Formats: sequence, C-alpha cells, structure tokens
Amino acid sequence: MQQKGDIAVIGLAVMGQNLILNMNDHGFHVVAYNRTTSKVDEFLNGNAKGTNIIGAYSIEDMISKLKSPRKIMLMVKAGDVIDQFIDTLVPHLDTGDIIIDGGNSNFTDTERRAHVLKAKGIYFIGTGVSGGEEGARFGPSMMPGGMTEAWGAVKPIFQAIAAKTPNGEPCCEWVGSGGAGHFVKMVHNGIEYGDMQLICEAYQFMKDLLGLDNENLSEIFNQWNNTELNSYLIEITANILKFKDTEGYVIDRILDTAGQKGTGKWTGINALDLGIPLTLIAESVFARCISSQKAIRLQAESVYGKKSFHKLSASDELLSDLQQALLFAKIISYAQGYMLMQEASTEHDWSLNYGDIALMWREGCIIRSVFLDKIKAAFAKNPKLENLLFDDYFSVILKKALPSVRRIVAKAVEAGITMPALTSSLSFFDGFTTGRLPANLLQAQRDYFGAHTYERLDKPRGEFFHTDWIGSNTHVSSSGYNV
Repeated sequence: MQQKGDIAVIGLAVMGQNLILNMNDHGFHVVAYNRTTSKVDEFLNGNAKGTNIIGAYSIEDMISKLKSPRKIMLMVKAGDVIDQFIDTLVPHLDTGDIIIDGGNSNFTDTERRAHVLKAKGIYFIGTGVSGGEEGARFGPSMMPGGMTEAWGAVKPIFQAIAAKTPNGEPCCEWVGSGGAGHFVKMVHNGIEYGDMQLICEAYQFMKDLLGLDNENLSEIFNQWNNTELNSYLIEITANILKFKDTEGYVIDRILDTAGQKGTGKWTGINALDLGIPLTLIAESVFARCISSQKAIRLQAESVYGKKSFHKLSASDELLSDLQQALLFAKIISYAQGYMLMQEASTEHDWSLNYGDIALMWREGCIIRSVFLDKIKAAFAKNPKLENLLFDDYFSVILKKALPSVRRIVAKAVEAGITMPALTSSLSFFDGFTTGRLPANLLQAQRDYFGAHTYERLDKPRGEFFHTDWIGSNTHVSSSGYNV
C-alpha cells in the first residue's frame, strides 16, 4: 500500500514543481496535482522520475492520498483562481485541515480568506515565497502568516525546505496572524523594486556619464560585492553585464522597458493608506512606469533633443562616492520598508518580529545580503527600535556617506542623468532629519481656503485653531462643523 502524503501541492508550473522536489529531497512525501492532469504525468515521468512523489488526478484523489490533518499548498496564480480552488477544496475537507496559499496574493485577500475559512473550521496560511525558481528548488525564503493554530503542522516542512543562514538558522519563521505573511512579502518585493532601481541608476551613471564599458562595469560591481553592498542583486548584475553570446553583450540588446506584477504598486498604495513616506520604493515603481512608455519617450527625445553627456573621469574618488551613495540609499529604502511594517503591525495588531523578518530575508530571497545581519542585530539589541536610522551602526554609515550622496546627486542633476530613487533617498533624509519643515505654511493655506484649522507651537498638541484670514467675521471651521 502506498504511503500517504505529508502535504499536497496544487500547481505544477516551475515554482510548484521545484518546491515539491525540494520537499521530496528533505524526506517528505508530497502529492502533486494540477488541474490539467496531463502535467502530472509529464512531471512524474520527467523531473520527478525516481522520487517518492505521488501523483493525483482529481481533487478527491489528492485528498484521499493525504495524512490527516490534510495540508494542501496552492502554487497557482494569485487572484480569483485561489478563491476557485478554495471553493472546490472546502466540501472535501474536515475540521482542522489546512489550506496554504504560496503565491503573491494581496494581504487583504488573505485576511478575507482566513476569516471565511475560520468560520468553516478550516485553517488558512498565506505564505510569501521568495527566491525564484532556484530558491524554490534549493531553499527559498518563506514568510508564513495566517491562523497561528496551523503553524505547528507545517513548521517542520517549511523550515526544512527553507534557505539557511550561515549559522544554520532557517529563513522561515511565523510572521503573524491574518495577512501578515503576505504583507511582509509585499514589502520584501517593494524593497526589491528599490534595490533594483538603485543599481540601474548607478549603472546608467557609470555608463553614460563616466563612459565605462560592460567589462569595467562588471568588475566594479564585483568589487562592490566584496563590501557592505554584498548581495544577490549586486552579484547577478556583475554577471549580467559581462555575459556574451554569439552576437555580443546581451545587455546591450535588451529593450529598456520594465514590467511589474503589482506588489510594488501595492506597497506604495499601502504606504499612502497608512501615511508612511515610502518615497524611494514609490519612485522605483514610477521609474518602471515611465520606462514602459518607450514610444512617447522617443517622441519627447525628438522634441527636446538627445542628451549629450560631458564625460567625467572615472576616478577612484568618484566611484567611491557612487558606492557610498548606493549604500546610503539602500539603508533609506530598508528604513522606509520597516517604517511601513511597523505601522501596519500596529494597525492590524500583528506584533511583527522585525529581527526575525531580517533573518527570513538573509538567504534564499532576491534581496538577500549580508546587510540584513545588521538589521537583525539592530532589533536584537533594541526590539523597540523606532527607526533603523536611529541604530548606531546605520547612523554612522549615513553620516559618513552623506557628502558622497550630495556630490553624486548634484553631478547627475547637472548632467541630466535620471536618478529618481537615489535623489528621493536624499530628499527623504533631509526632510526626516529637519526639526521644522514648511508645513506650517501649508497648514495656513489649508485653513485660509478651507477652514481646516491648525495646531500651534505654543499650545499643547491636539488643540486646534482657526484664523479669519479674509475678514468674514466668522469663526466656523471645517473640523468643527458637524451636520
């Protein structure tokens, strides 16, 4: 008699297949199912040949081959497809069975699904999975959240297959209730947008303004990968820039239009909803939007003229400034991402563990870097750390790098090199570290045209005042008028 499966995975695209193979490698019996059942046979006779993986050809067949409590992981496209599968599964499940969404779902959908399934006695977990195809196969970063009661049942599987830190810690820990896991994955992806955009800006600065060729650029990124900038994205950038096929450098033939799948946009929307200045990540999303408008950019270039850059010398000092600027902006990006998670944790009562999140991102995921060890250490030292910029390690780096950032931004602006993410990091820092901003004038304007009221420097917070700016002899304010 065939042994029953420890877990089932629905969805046999590359990510699903690789997660199944990863689970099999770690001694778990996995049931593989796909709505197009021919893909089950293709998988069993292909990549899964010679393994202990169990094929299933219907929902009923899959469920009959699972141990109780049944654990079913959906590796399918986010959105309505998830809801369709949940609706199909529920009639066949028993109280205490577990459905896991391993896709890039919006955290609000995860919250809704958890609430609905709880009423039916079914546990639900929404887990972010990062690392792409290679991570899924050999060790992803995993960010599970949802119904805490279900964590014990899936923890041995998830922590076994997850990436490990150099100290052997699994890059997978319970994030929190409801949609916490998918929210943290969303912020991860937002930071990924920022990291990638910053690297692209440094690339363009060196290529167009310093006139460096691909081999030189690759070598510089290699050198930077031996500094505090050591990361997966810096590493692959160095590899990409020097990669050649029979026609030459591949990078030079790639169309300069970038796509997005929505998580960066969601991060920006949630930052606006929660009132968090996520400026760098938002600029990274907008940079992709403007890149996608290739035809109109070419038209605009024909109207205003193609830029002719006055080349600067690629001196050691200038390259050092650029490296420091990149590090500065990276810290700002993570600080903003953590600000968003801290506000969301308060808003949704998640009690996020910020050190554990850094550990989850340390290996296996796209933003993995040695830099994350410092974030984990910062929160280990002070679990109530209000902002990463207040940690001694990061504040020392920012103070040292600040003159470099100003020099790079000034040169870029003067030359006409677009660096929206890097520039936004400096603007954010200057605003964040200024005790008195011109918002007093903004508040006066709002009170002038809309009687919105304002607070005063010489009065306690929470007291609001209105001025009769136009001599209307009325003291009615918009905030004090209730119908």
